[in-house]
Amino acid sequence: MYQPRIFQEQRPAVLHALMRDHPLATLITAGSGGLMANLLPFDLIETAGGDHLLRAHLARANPQIGDLRDAAEALVVFQGPAAYVTPSWYASKAAHGKVVPTWNYATVQVRGRPRITEDPAWLSAQLAALTAAQEAGRPRPWAMTDAPAGFIAAQMKGIVGLDIPIARIDGKWKVSQNRDRADRQGVVAGLAAEPGDDAAAIAALIDAAS
Repeated sequence: MYQPRIFQEQRPAVLHALMRDHPLATLITAGSGGLMANLLPFDLIETAGGDHLLRAHLARANPQIGDLRDAAEALVVFQGPAAYVTPSWYASKAAHGKVVPTWNYATVQVRGRPRITEDPAWLSAQLAALTAAQEAGRPRPWAMTDAPAGFIAAQMKGIVGLDIPIARIDGKWKVSQNRDRADRQGVVAGLAAEPGDDAAAIAALIDAAS
């Protein structure tokens, strides 16, 4: 990842928060057939020793499983909020006009050696944890026990589990750090008038970085 120093984010708590808030990530592998990428929801797990790993599951029919079994490394990309930035928001546009459009965004990349498992107990625990995390806060959270046990058991036969111990983690927060204060304030004001949660999230990240 191209990562100018001004945009680097290295604080583990900040990186982990984005991964938990945006768990649907892109899993990328390179195998005999070339590059392959799939979207998967990941759990971030802290081990008893204080290390971290990513945990997910894939359809048994997914050909990426073969690449994962053989891979020395896999790449997982978590995409946080993103927003287009028009030059019209910059105070410097009126001063000299030497401005261009850009995008602000936050992203995390994780690398590690993948491990495939077919253990039913592992799969059951992973599915329960993933479901609980996504159902939390709902008025009537769905749980695996709401479905017939035989149905769940049959569904589990169609998946395999995936662990990726985190060997390297990189974060990039491109949130107008390279602009002066007046330009940053203009971007925040402009984003405040834009629809969608991403605009508000990027505005908050700009404020936090200022």
